[in-house]
Amino acid sequence: MRVVSGTARGCKLQPVPGMNTRPTTDRVKENVFNLIQDHVRGAEVLDLFAGTGQLGIEALSRGAAHCDFVEHNKTAYGIVSKNVESARVKDKAALHRTEAAEFVSKAGRERYDVIFLDPPYGGVILENALKQIETFDILSVNGIIICESAVEDRFSHGFAVVRERRYGATMITILQRQSGETE
Repeated sequence: MRVVSGTARGCKLQPVPGMNTRPTTDRVKENVFNLIQDHVRGAEVLDLFAGTGQLGIEALSRGAAHCDFVEHNKTAYGIVSKNVESARVKDKAALHRTEAAEFVSKAGRERYDVIFLDPPYGGVILENALKQIETFDILSVNGIIICESAVEDRFSHGFAVVRERRYGATMITILQRQSGETE
């Protein structure tokens, strides 16, 4: 696992030990960033289920202005901290050790241009996160949400689907506000 492009290109990132965290493969990550490259430079980013922090770190490496990394697991949070340090993006990062729902509910007037959602597959975690993002209105007017899920996962949401791509057993769904929605 490494940073694919930008100022931290080639930096090796530490994985979270054990089988509870499923890092995005470099191939999927590179393809995702090819799809969203016009949204990253200067963006306010939220990596809501940070895991290793690799998606937020990749965004910072490619020119994002700031990234909030949210991870509730103590071990994973420590890995995010180490990876942010080794990628030399600490000055543009804020780490939050809390549950995703709690962070979103307290985000206040914060607006994010890019939100990464890569929770554990299955269940309703992704759907609940999308409902909270909509309820607390933390997506900027032209912002996008990048969801990573298992191909068979189904989730409802109030956003417009911009694009869906399948990579083996992984589905990437890019969402934005419905047409005509404003802050």
